[in-house]
Amino acid sequence: MLYRILHAAHPRTGTKWSIYPSYDYAHGQSDAIEGITHSICTLEFEDHRPLYEWLLDKLPVPSKPRQYEMARLNLTYTVLSKRVLTQLVRDGHVSGWDDPRMPTIAGLKRRGVPPAALREFVKRIGVAKATAWSMSACSNSASANCSTRTSLRRMAVLRPLKIVIENYPEGQVEELEAINHPDNPDAGTRRIAFGASSYIEQDDFMENPPKKFFRLSPGNEVRLRYAYSSNAPESSRTPPARCRAALYLRSRDPRRQRPGRAQGQGHHALALRAQSPARRNPRL
Repeated sequence: MLYRILHAAHPRTGTKWSIYPSYDYAHGQSDAIEGITHSICTLEFEDHRPLYEWLLDKLPVPSKPRQYEMARLNLTYTVLSKRVLTQLVRDGHVSGWDDPRMPTIAGLKRRGVPPAALREFVKRIGVAKATAWSMSACSNSASANCSTRTSLRRMAVLRPLKIVIENYPEGQVEELEAINHPDNPDAGTRRIAFGASSYIEQDDFMENPPKKFFRLSPGNEVRLRYAYSSNAPESSRTPPARCRAALYLRSRDPRRQRPGRAQGQGHHALALRAQSPARRNPRL
C-alpha cells in the first residue's frame, strides 16, 4: 500500500487533500530530498528496507540514502513509548512534554540534566543490534558525574529535625563562609547563616545508634558543615515528627579541635530562613 485515502480535515491543510502517502512510500523520498545519508531506524523496520531501497531505485530522487537498523533504547523504570507518553500528556497525568518526570529533552532540561550528561550516557551504553535493557542507574550516574564537576554546592534539608544550640545566644544570626565548589577554587565562596535554631536531616540523628554511626547521637560529636563541632548529651522527641536535641558548641576552627573527636559531618539550615519548598520528581 503506497497511498491512503481519507476524507477528513487535516490539522494543517484542512480539506484540501484527501490522499496521503504511506510511511514506507514517503520515508525514502523524504530522506533523499532532505539530503539524508544515513537513516537510522529501530529493528522493526528491517523488513521495510527492501521497499525503501526499491523506491529509491525506481523514483527520480536527488540522492540515494541508506537505511540502518539498530536496537531501540530500553531504560528500566522509564516509559519511552511515544504513544504512552502522548496519552499521559493528553489525560493530564503530567503537566506537559516538559514535565520533569518525562523522558524528553525538554523534561530532562527542566529537571536540570545538562547536555554533557546525555552525551556521556550515550557513550556508556553504545549502539547495538541486539535488544537490551540499560539500567536507569547508569543514566543517573552520568548526570551525577557531570553535575559533580560543574554544579555549585548548596545545602538543603528535606526531612527536617529541629535542633537547639543551648549555649548559643537566642536570636543571634552568624554569617559563615562556605566554598562553592571543593575542587574549583575559582568558584569562590558564599555566606551561610547559622543560629541557635537549625534543621538537620532526620537520618543524621539517632537516640540509640548502632556501632560505627558517626553522625549525631547522645555522646557522639559531629561537625556541622562550615560551622562548629557539636555533641548531643541529651535529647527528647515530641510527636508527631518534631524533634528537639540539645547541642553544645565547640570550636569552629578545625585546628583547635581535639584530634579524633568529630568523625562525622552534616549539613544544616537555619530555621528562620528555611522556607523554600523542595520539589521531587518520582518515576512515572
